[in-house]
Amino acid sequence: MDKLKIIFMGTPDFAVGILDTLYKSEFEIAAVITAPDKPAGRGQKVSVSAVKTYALEKNIPILQPTNLKSEDFLEELASYAANLQIVVAFRMLPEVVWKMPKYGTFNLHASLLPNYRGAAPINWAIINGETETGVTTFFIDDKIDTGAMILNHKVAIDENENVGQLHDKLMHLGCDTVIETLHLIQNGKVETTIQSENSELKTAYKLNKDNCKIDWLKPGKQIYNQIRGLCPYPAAWTYIKDGENEWNVKIYDTTFIEATHTYTIGQIISGKKEMKIAVSNGFIQIDSLQFPGKKKMQIHELLNGTSIGADAYVK
Repeated sequence: MDKLKIIFMGTPDFAVGILDTLYKSEFEIAAVITAPDKPAGRGQKVSVSAVKTYALEKNIPILQPTNLKSEDFLEELASYAANLQIVVAFRMLPEVVWKMPKYGTFNLHASLLPNYRGAAPINWAIINGETETGVTTFFIDDKIDTGAMILNHKVAIDENENVGQLHDKLMHLGCDTVIETLHLIQNGKVETTIQSENSELKTAYKLNKDNCKIDWLKPGKQIYNQIRGLCPYPAAWTYIKDGENEWNVKIYDTTFIEATHTYTIGQIISGKKEMKIAVSNGFIQIDSLQFPGKKKMQIHELLNGTSIGADAYVK
């Protein structure tokens, strides 16, 4: 079999972990493809992807196409004469791209496919209260995350783990899984499994402002899972209403305390060092949060200089 010559496609930090492992392995990286630079933040300063930053440090050739079907890009991609492509947290590829290399294009997805296809599999596994998840490698086809599976490996989700912690755990597992997949391809020993299809499959929907907003009418454990499934990014949020003041606040670290009480759902109970919010079956204790225009604060920092009224509530 030919020596593997790889094009790597990815954008965020998760992809960098895999790229770094690949770079340190015996496999050859011909080039990386990542998202174009774009203005970001209030100052519209040009932001580059985490994968580009890494590739620049390692002097790996970089392609940043805005149109994956353009003739110029396809000619440049073909010029590298890669025989395999690896995709980690990138975008949907046109057939002309994923079919280009001799040994195909495989994707590393951060879930146990066919469950949690989509943009945010790590977040939704925690939000939905799963106790295990994993990673899957599969050959790309013409749909999103539906191709024939090569390998999958499981990992437990700890009861109080947040998405940042699970992200790192899955990244390390993904590194090993990608290298294992490459050895199978290199040795001609790949055996694939077709993904099952049924109406009960869970989807990893793209996160947006609506599905990141906390619904305080839900049971406490569901609220807690949503908050940790969005911590530290993009963060669950809510409105805090205190008299005439109303703030859009991001909620980060919390604790769920199961208890019976007579408080109104959504009422804020605060003292000198703690703040908790009444839910139907207990309280969500707020350990850290962020007010608009402010840095993230531990709750004792906030309460050291701010008093919350007795009638304050979330909505």
